Amino acid sequence: MTETVIQVENLYKHYGPIKAVDGISFQVQRGSTCALLGGNGAGKTTTIAMLLGLLLPSDGRIRILGEDMLKHRYRVLPRMNFSSPYVDLPHRLTVAQNLGVYARLYGVRKVRQRLAELGRELDIEAFFKRPYGKLSAGQKTRVALAKALLNKPEVLLLDEPTASLDPDTADRARNTLKDYQTHSGATLFMASHNMSEVERLCDQVIMLRSGRIVDTGPPHELIRRYGRQDMEEVFLDIARGIQSGEVTV
Repeated sequence: MTETVIQVENLYKHYGPIKAVDGISFQVQRGSTCALLGGNGAGKTTTIAMLLGLLLPSDGRIRILGEDMLKHRYRVLPRMNFSSPYVDLPHRLTVAQNLGVYARLYGVRKVRQRLAELGRELDIEAFFKRPYGKLSAGQKTRVALAKALLNKPEVLLLDEPTASLDPDTADRARNTLKDYQTHSGATLFMASHNMSEVERLCDQVIMLRSGRIVDTGPPHELIRRYGRQDMEEVFLDIARGIQSGEVTV
């Protein structure tokens, strides 16, 4: 039987009268890649923050790798990691110093060997000795991915994993993630605005609008259901409130 690795039940996050996340439930299976999609303000980043334990839900339940994240998240966090191009590392430290600090925090063994592996896989060796603050946006995105893979996580949460990357570098980053998942059996949960990336990587899509799940399914099934050519057209329909039965081809 397929194992459920992420289980969310009736999850809410309110900020006064504002319902950032409004009663969502979903499951993600081991070894799969799930995309959480929606327009700006749909609740994607808030949901990921609650999965990580950075935000406490107003109500609801989150279980990851069999543990209740509200009660025992510290049992699970060493087996997880997170990447976002919008979360900076210390600017004065070099890339190697930053990654070394996190590797030790994560309890990584053979730190130099692990950094060398990630340097080759993500093509970041050339700026290991450069201060992080001197990197371009795309270089920072690759370093963020390297940091997220340091501890070989079983669950990897990704917020716009290829933001600011040129097409060639983004393709290499996706290949790295797919290879890592193939060899490790990891579960990937990602927010992205790159619909071709979603089609390529994801087994399951969860569509959010105003904090609620409005549709879900594999990319190919959503494309068929909405009578569209690709996920970008499906995304536009859902973001604009068009239901699958209302679509005209």
